[in-house]
Amino acid sequence: MNQELNTFEALLDILEKLRAECPWDKKQTWESLRHLTIEETYELSDAILENSGEDVCKELGDLMLHVVFYAKIASEKGLFTIADVLEKINKKLIRRHPHIFGDVVVSGAEEVKSNWERIKIENESKKSVLEGVPHSLPSLIKAYRMQEKAAGVGFDWHSEKDVWNKVKEEYIEFKEAVNTADDHEHAEEEFGDLLFALVNYARWKDINPEDALEKANRKFINRFQHIEQRAKESGKKLHEMTLDEMEVFWEEAKKTL
Repeated sequence: MNQELNTFEALLDILEKLRAECPWDKKQTWESLRHLTIEETYELSDAILENSGEDVCKELGDLMLHVVFYAKIASEKGLFTIADVLEKINKKLIRRHPHIFGDVVVSGAEEVKSNWERIKIENESKKSVLEGVPHSLPSLIKAYRMQEKAAGVGFDWHSEKDVWNKVKEEYIEFKEAVNTADDHEHAEEEFGDLLFALVNYARWKDINPEDALEKANRKFINRFQHIEQRAKESGKKLHEMTLDEMEVFWEEAKKTL
């Protein structure tokens, strides 16, 4: 523990020196760092999907730098310090885990999640269960998080069968909208409802839809790039190949990628 504290203190000292002496670090603001933080978060996500411990370690370091950088700027403005940041998260963790730091008894992880949302509403002046879902989240993960939070306070289907029936219902409504109307806006709305229902079913099956879709994206990239490589080896150009010819290489890729 002492080594961890000393290392963290060293980071604070390094940032202090950079902020005082480095022209680039001196000019940074919350706003100028924001897009860089988003980029670093996605790089961490990539490292996690690649299951690279070394890269995850590196990207966590980059994110840690951003956390202390924001706090350093805040301290210069007299708003708060890194100690305030840590104190607030410490208190939140203790407050939202009464089954660990209090005398509450829970039956399992689902009840922990339910208590977490209830505590937010009752004790932290939250106006809505959905208040903590950022507006700028990608739509797929936003749908998942909203459904998760609503379920945490009991707003959920009674059974997996009910959820799947809802998916089938939305699929039928989408097909009808596509086949019987020229109203593109209505078809788009029904497609959104279908996606929302599928996300909900994924949640019931303990599948994160964002992760699942990203894995499908990466699988498609690998297989399509195999087609490109095989076409190049064959002296062919993709736009000159037939779909059947490309399908042969696609089937090759499916066996190995």
